[in-house]
Amino acid sequence: MMAGYRSWLRGALLLSAIAGAASAFAADVPRQLKWADLVPKTMPVEPLRGKTFFGGSTPVPDGSPPPPALPEGKFMSVKRRQPGSDRPPAVVPELDGQNVSIGGYVVPLDFDATTVKEFLLVPFVGACIHVPPPPANQIIYVKTDKGFEVGGQFDPVTVTGKINTTVAFTGLADAGYTITADSVEPRKK
Repeated sequence: MMAGYRSWLRGALLLSAIAGAASAFAADVPRQLKWADLVPKTMPVEPLRGKTFFGGSTPVPDGSPPPPALPEGKFMSVKRRQPGSDRPPAVVPELDGQNVSIGGYVVPLDFDATTVKEFLLVPFVGACIHVPPPPANQIIYVKTDKGFEVGGQFDPVTVTGKINTTVAFTGLADAGYTITADSVEPRKK
């Protein structure tokens, strides 16, 4: 009888150890995010409005004077308004502190030759370079201690690391999320 109990106890301990190892492994596996996962499900959809190519402003009504022209070469020095920049970014608070992996495109902020250590991760090529930048919840500020070599400006990457819902204010655009990257890898197209 005692041998049967010991056998049962060993089996229960083995199952417990396997379950513990599986949950520890699952905790280390990053959650695969899509860009739509960064937008709250309850966020109201705003109707599309007409915008001019430069500046992202609404067209001038008939009879109103046009906005003043910017001096030559000063276009990039003017902060461009992001959609929703008049209010705090709508982020998904449940993502805060999670280990995640997400693909996107690099807009370098801090680099040395071809090694990038700080950048904005954006969902499509040219975001933040052209006007207007995407909403803040579609821009991720990424910092990596190791840095990574940039292959090409339009090459996609996959970033893996801890995501936070900390807003980052950069000179180029405001980011609704921040990732401390464990790795930045070229992504297969």
